[in-house]
Amino acid sequence: MSHSPRFLEYELARVLLVDDDPTSRLTLQTLLEAGGYNVDAAASAAEAVGKLDEGEYELVLSDLQMESPEAGLKVIAHARMMDYKPATALITTYQNFKPALDRRQRSLLIKPEDIPELLGKVAELIGERATRRLSRELRLAAALS
Repeated sequence: MSHSPRFLEYELARVLLVDDDPTSRLTLQTLLEAGGYNVDAAASAAEAVGKLDEGEYELVLSDLQMESPEAGLKVIAHARMMDYKPATALITTYQNFKPALDRRQRSLLIKPEDIPELLGKVAELIGERATRRLSRELRLAAALS
């Protein structure tokens, strides 16, 4: 009797990438997919909000300035309201851009020029989200028992 090989199935972490610049969006999407992520892309804040409402993501990466200077912040704010609590980060290609963000948000400002740093930060954010989610589930299980 022959047995067919069994492969472990796993899901790639889903990332929502939001950027109105087609070249940047395609470049980042290609890099993230090469890094092992399942990437959905959106070209505007409105498109991103629709995708957030339809799907579930481990990470939302949004360009800061798109159709308006605050568009990226709106995407991040909407993502943080989702029940599934994705990790969030802003990306910017402006070299000396220092937005008026609080300390926590500033630490999540990623500049995509340094590819290893970008991929490392993405992995770190997804890992932190997984840890927070597990902690929530363990607290809930303990409260119910």
